[in-house]
Amino acid sequence: MASCALLTLCLIAFVARSSAYIPVVLWHGMGDSCCNPLSMGSIVNLLKKQLPGLYTVSLEIGNSVAEDTENGFFMNCNKQVDIVCTKLLADPKLAGGYNAIGFSQGGQFWRAVAQRCPNPPMVNLISVGGQHQGVYGFPRCPGDQVKMCDFVRKLLNFGAYNEYVQETLVQAQYWHDPLNEDLYRNTSIFIADINQERTFNATYKANFLRVKNFAMVKFLQDTMVQPRESEWFGFYKPGETNQTYDLKDSKLYQQDLLGLQEMDQQGRLHYLSSDSDHLKFTDQWFIDNIINQFLK
Repeated sequence: MASCALLTLCLIAFVARSSAYIPVVLWHGMGDSCCNPLSMGSIVNLLKKQLPGLYTVSLEIGNSVAEDTENGFFMNCNKQVDIVCTKLLADPKLAGGYNAIGFSQGGQFWRAVAQRCPNPPMVNLISVGGQHQGVYGFPRCPGDQVKMCDFVRKLLNFGAYNEYVQETLVQAQYWHDPLNEDLYRNTSIFIADINQERTFNATYKANFLRVKNFAMVKFLQDTMVQPRESEWFGFYKPGETNQTYDLKDSKLYQQDLLGLQEMDQQGRLHYLSSDSDHLKFTDQWFIDNIINQFLK
């Protein structure tokens, strides 16, 4: 009888501990999918091993893994954000809040969600190699999506700010040309908007400030993202393709157009790094820097 009571208490304690974890929602990067066992599947398994009972969602944009992968190249970013906002709102297990982890371009997509869709509440936003000032270069492709990447390159070379390319190609929508800042500001349909480049959207700032912590991971040996400073919200100086600036030197920070300065002063803005190439972190690095710091 005593052993049964003890077992019951242990089970109650376990359930209580399990339910204490805030759900985690993942958004994969370019060329990947929700359910690749070597990428998102591996992350989900690691999370569940470290946080027993954790509720996780790995976002699938589309009706199949193949469609999800293709949409990472060819579905309008704003439409993807709308789809995810609807998915989040429809999931009752996320009603109390969730932690968002975005890998590569998933990082800036999550930020758009935070700025546009405050319900359900995003608790922590973790951007793993996200390009928050966009990119100016497309040096190589992840995984085995070589043919698709070659087609993307051709479209970017044709003209990233061409109306058709802007509406069609995901990577064009966060293309940031430092040699033509005016064209970028006036034409970019995604990254310029969420970075307050054209007009100040007070709702974007208010919503983003509701996030408890914003953590940005920079890969110090990154050979995919140009410039890698974008992973910490820096970029090339206007008119330059070699010299860069840091977030704190930007108008976005100095005029606090998005609340980043306020978050920084409150200790809610976190700069993390991995001394590796793009997304080439180890399980132990992820446990030490992400799980233990932001998910427990």
